[in-house]
Formats: sequence, structure tokens, C-alpha cells
Amino acid sequence: MAIFGKLAYSAGVSPGALLLVRFTLAAVLLVILLLARPSLRRVKPDPRAAAAGRTPASRGRVLAIALGLGAVGYASQASLYFAALQRMDASLLSLILYTYPILVTIAAVLLGRDRLTPARGVALAAASGGTLLVLLGAGAVSFDPLGALLGFGSALVYTTYILISDTIVHRLSPVLLSTLVMAGAAGTLAIRAALAGGVDLSFGPAGWFWLACTAIVSTVAAMLAFFAGLERTGPSTAAILSTFEPVVTTALAALILSESLTTLQLTGGALVLASAAVLQIRRNHTRPGRKAPVEQASTGMPANPAERVGAHSAE
Repeated sequence: MAIFGKLAYSAGVSPGALLLVRFTLAAVLLVILLLARPSLRRVKPDPRAAAAGRTPASRGRVLAIALGLGAVGYASQASLYFAALQRMDASLLSLILYTYPILVTIAAVLLGRDRLTPARGVALAAASGGTLLVLLGAGAVSFDPLGALLGFGSALVYTTYILISDTIVHRLSPVLLSTLVMAGAAGTLAIRAALAGGVDLSFGPAGWFWLACTAIVSTVAAMLAFFAGLERTGPSTAAILSTFEPVVTTALAALILSESLTTLQLTGGALVLASAAVLQIRRNHTRPGRKAPVEQASTGMPANPAERVGAHSAE
């Protein structure tokens, strides 16, 4: 996203136009995908509510939450991030933004959604330390207090966004959830653009090309993968694995923008990669709030064949 954003800015695209076109184009592409695959539009039953003896949220409530995630959460997070990006160095802003894996992990543990296992604690420390080394190796020097405040606000909003997403990600397909989030964000940004007198869309073909890359690669593909992963791993692991983003961005910047990688950055990237390996040591654990299947003493497998299939699917 950072690289496509830089290339779009160099082609004459404004931050307002980038946000509006990015989310609108992503929403249109996802709607087309939903029309082609009607089965993806189904709202699934809530196994968590059944296991906890709670009344599951209605279809309308689940859809409203998904729209709100985009209209309030994602639109606010992106707006705060790009407002901060105009005031401070991108590397330092990323360092502030990537406090969110720590915030998500702490909040998820306090809410009883995840356990702070030794492996997860080591992975969080490695990922956070590695991200710090990668970004400090970029040599960020500019500091703006308001920009820093906006950046931390973006991290707080994204933390809340992930935690709320975790409550409904098991009810909707990644395509339907992403579509609603993108539609909500596009609606909010369209209203804001209208109130501000519109956005300038008079840039040339190069600007539209980079916007298309931003929408397809950094938005549609990224969000589908994130929601699919969030459903399988939980909020803490998903947030920790998201620290790959600044490492990948730095590596691509070295390849595409001819920026060199320092020893400090290479060390940080190795730490982030190590965090993923640590997380894979003990993948097969039961998240709080889910009933563990009854196991047969002789085989160690769930007694119910349907549960056995579900266990293999989760793995």
C-alpha cells in the first residue's frame, strides 16, 4: 500500500482521491464477485453463541456491524493514517501504527478471547522488536507531535476494528464481509468528499493504474486474506502476523525504489520471520469461548465424525 501510494502521489493523485477511488473500486469488484457466487452471500449460524448458551445476533445486526466496520472503523483508520502521513516520515508513522499488534493481544487476553501462551508472547516480542529494527533502520528523523497523535489514533481504531471483526468473521464469508466493509468505507468517504466540494479526478492514466493496483492488490486481495486468516487464527495471531507488512514494504522498496537494506533491517526482518515460526510450534489449540470436542481415549480424536471433519478443516 505504501509503495502504490507513493507511486500514485507522484502521478498526481491526491490523498482524498486515493481513499475514495480505492474503496469504491474495491467495493465494485467485490460486488461483482458476490453476484457471480451467490453461495458467498449466506449468513452462517453462530457456533460460538450456541456453545455459550447465548442467543445469536440476527442477520440484520451482523450485516449492520459489518457495514459499520467500514463506514466508521476502516474509513477512520485510513483517514487518520493518511492525514498523519502528510505531516511525518512514513517509517516513523509505521512504527507508531504497528503498536496495534501489542494492543490487540493485550485486549484479546483481557476480553478472554485469546490466551497469552509462552509461544505467543515470544512471537509478539520477536515481531515487535523486528518491526522496530526494520523501521529504525530506515533512518526516520522527522517528528511531528500532531502527526504522532494521528498515527496512534489510527492504531487504536485499527485495534478496535480487528476486535469487532473477530465477533462476526465466523458468520460471514470473507467476500461478503469485505464487500460490506468496503461499501461502508466508500459511502463515508463519498459523503465527506461531497461536503468538501468533491475530489480532483483529473489525473492521467498512470494515476488510475496505480489506483487500480491499490484497490486490487492492497485492498481486495489483502482484506480477503486477512479475514480468512482472522477466522482461523484469532485476533492476536492475526495481528502479530500482520507485522510482515512493514518488512515486505521495506524489501519491495529496496527492489522497486532502489532503496538499500541495512544490516539492522535484515536482522529485524529475520526476527519477524522467526515470530511466524514460533506461532506454528503449537497451532492446534482451542480458543476461549469454544467448546473443546470430546475425545476418545483410544484415538485422541473427536468422538463425533462431524466434529472430526470440522477439526481437520480448522487445521
